[in-house]
Amino acid sequence: MDQQLADSRRDPADASSDDEVVDGGGPQLFAHAPRSVSFNKLRKRLVRQVRQAIEDFTMLPPPASAGGKPQRWLVALSGGKDSYGLLAVLMDLKWRGLLPVDLLACNLDQGQPNFPKHILPDYLKSHGIPHRIEYRDTYSIVTEKVPEGATYCALCSRLRRGNLYRIAREEGCDALVLGHHREDILETFFLNLFHGGRLAAMPPKLLNDDGNVMVLRPLAYCAEEDLARFAEAMAFPIIPCDLCGSQDGLQRNAMKDMIADIERRMPGRKESMIRALAHVRPSQLMDRTLFDFTALAAPPKDGLPE
Repeated sequence: MDQQLADSRRDPADASSDDEVVDGGGPQLFAHAPRSVSFNKLRKRLVRQVRQAIEDFTMLPPPASAGGKPQRWLVALSGGKDSYGLLAVLMDLKWRGLLPVDLLACNLDQGQPNFPKHILPDYLKSHGIPHRIEYRDTYSIVTEKVPEGATYCALCSRLRRGNLYRIAREEGCDALVLGHHREDILETFFLNLFHGGRLAAMPPKLLNDDGNVMVLRPLAYCAEEDLARFAEAMAFPIIPCDLCGSQDGLQRNAMKDMIADIERRMPGRKESMIRALAHVRPSQLMDRTLFDFTALAAPPKDGLPE
C-alpha cells in the first residue's frame, strides 16, 4: 500500500496540520478511510471524473422530465476493486448532493465453487447500504456448455448481464450501472480493432438489445491504477474473480500488456486514446454507412476561379 495512505490510518485527532485540509467526511463506508492529503486528492479525482462522465453522457435526465421522482440505479457489485470503487464514489457524490439518485447495490451469486457468500452481505449491512443478493447457478450452465480447456468468462458474463437486466426491471430501476473503467474501454477497442475488424469499444451509456434497460459506465474516465489504490486504501473485502479456475482470455491480457507498454514508453497515451474515442471524424475513415462518399464530388472545372 502507498506508505502515505497506510500511515494515515489513525485517529483523526492525531492528524497533522497537513492532514487538516482533507474532507474528513462522507457516507458511512468512508468512516475509516485514510485522512491523508494524498488519499483526499485521489478521492476527489475519482469523484470529479465520475461526475464529468455523468454530465458528458447525460446519464441523468433533465429534472423537469423526472416528474419529481428520483431515479433508481442498480449498481452491479461483483466484489472486485472496480465495482466497490464505483459504489463508494456514487455514494460520495450522493452525500455531496451531486447525485439525486437512489442506489441499490446488487450482487449475483453465480454458484462458483468456494464463493464466500457472507462477505458482500456483511459488508453492505454493516454500512447500511440498500442491497439485493441474488442466487442463480449459472456456473453449472457454463461448465456444461463451454468446451474443456476454454475460458468461461465470455458466457459467464453474458449470463450475468441477462440476470442483472432482469433484476433491474424487477426492482423498478432506471439504469444498470457497471464498473468498467478507462482501461477496460481501451482494451475492448483494441480487441475489436485487432480481432474483430471493427472500430468499437464500450460506450459509457447504452440501451440494451431489448430496449428496456439503460446501461451506464460512470467510471469511463477513471484509471484502473487509481481504482486499485483507492480499493487498497479503503480496505474493501475483495473477492477474486477466478474462483472457478478459469482465466480471462489471452487476447484481452495481450491488449492490457500492449497498452501498459505504450504508456510506459510514451506517458499520457492512455488519456490521448480515450479522448480520441470521443472525437471521431467519419469523413477521415472508411465507413460508407457513416459518410456519403458517393455524394462527395469536386465542383465542375468551369465553375472554378481562374
